[in-house]
Order: sequence, then structure tokens, then C-alpha cells
Amino acid sequence: MPITKSAKKQLRQNPKKREKNLARNTEMKKLLKQALALIEENKVEEVEKILPLVYKAIDKAAKTGVIKKNNASRKKSRIARNAEKLKKAK
Repeated sequence: MPITKSAKKQLRQNPKKREKNLARNTEMKKLLKQALALIEENKVEEVEKILPLVYKAIDKAAKTGVIKKNNASRKKSRIARNAEKLKKAK
């Protein structure tokens, strides 16, 4: 059990932070999966609509420390590359 006052406060904060982080991570992963599924189905219009939402979720996760900055860049780059391939194929 925590002894110092700051350790006690940290013990109270940890579950709240974990919950927010999990929610942000889950939302990001859900949108990424949706975008990849739409790319697989060759639905260009829907991909263009969901792409800004994916970018926003990834940026928010990186900003709050859920994922690292380079991880966010890599995810955005890969999804953009796949979307661009889909546009060129049409």
C-alpha cells in the first residue's frame, strides 16, 4: 500500500488514466480496422470519408501518450499509402 500522500493520489489516478487510454486505443484500432476493411472492399468514397477520422484518432492517441509519435506516423503513412493505391486502381 502507498505510504506517501503523492503515492496515494497516484493510486487513485491510475484507474482513471487507464480507462481513458484504453478507450482512446480501442477507438483508434476500431477506425483503422474499418478503414482497412473498406479498402479491401474497394469502396473509395467511404475510405475518403473515414480517413480524416482515422487521422484524428491516431493524432489524439499520440498526443496523449497512448502511442508514440513515430508509431502514429507509421500508422498514418501505411493507411494513406493503401488508400492511394485504391484511388489509383480505380
